Amino acid sequence: MTQGDDSLTPIKPEESELLVVTGMSGAGRSTAANALEDHGWYVVENLPPQMLSTLTELVARMPQSIPKLAVVVDVRSQELFHDIRSSLEALRTSGVNYRVLFLDAADDTLVRRFEQGRRPHPLQDEGRILDGIAAEREVLKQLREASDLVVDTSELNVHALATTITELFSESGPIVLRINVMSFGFKYGLPVDANYVADVRFIPNPHWVPALRPQTGLDQPVSDYVLGATGAADFVDRYVHALEPVLEGYRRENKHYATIAIGCTGGKHRSVAVTEEIAKRLAQQPRLQVTAHHRDLGRE
Repeated sequence: MTQGDDSLTPIKPEESELLVVTGMSGAGRSTAANALEDHGWYVVENLPPQMLSTLTELVARMPQSIPKLAVVVDVRSQELFHDIRSSLEALRTSGVNYRVLFLDAADDTLVRRFEQGRRPHPLQDEGRILDGIAAEREVLKQLREASDLVVDTSELNVHALATTITELFSESGPIVLRINVMSFGFKYGLPVDANYVADVRFIPNPHWVPALRPQTGLDQPVSDYVLGATGAADFVDRYVHALEPVLEGYRRENKHYATIAIGCTGGKHRSVAVTEEIAKRLAQQPRLQVTAHHRDLGRE
């Protein structure tokens, strides 16, 4: 983990915090709820969206008693869930400060989890699990796009997800802005939780240099080769500079988390080296906490 300003301190909300936890069935809502509860959040699960405003009004009257409220909503009742956007808009209009955490995972991961649990998807009816997943994605599409945080749990077990939730929501609230810079290989698919994606396949591939092929972008010779290539340093400089107004905009919109994905063919050389360099540059900026993650490093 790379951190920015050592004087960075979490924001302590003056009023009650409201966190709406939603996402795909099987993506880990219950695990997230348990982790939040362990860290002092008052958690209400399976709340009908229409009751959000009523519950929030009650909490607003006693902010000292319930300073942090997490509400878990899902699509088991599609009719009720379709009203969630209007319910959230009503909260925003009334001045309630809330955020939406959306948990997602790849289709094959969700199928495996349902099969391991020997249970049907809540929306599959007489069809396959994949049919239920497709139906749920359609229902959740607009809510996912409007969410403040999207966490992909495909590669996370229950313990890793709990750790992620802990990092995002500490006892004193989340940090100002948390950036995850992720390398990946295009041949393994785009990261589903990426806010921004950059393609560095324009850089010469160290894979074709025999001495560099067995190494990775974490090794100095590969890093020197990649970042010393024509146009590479210029790309990093301009990309980090282009992100500055984006990050400021996130702060203004009270968004606390973003994933920047850097891709090459296999996620071993170019994207890893560039990800490390971009993470290092971003970490030099104040009020940021930056992590570098290499999704496909180690794959064949």
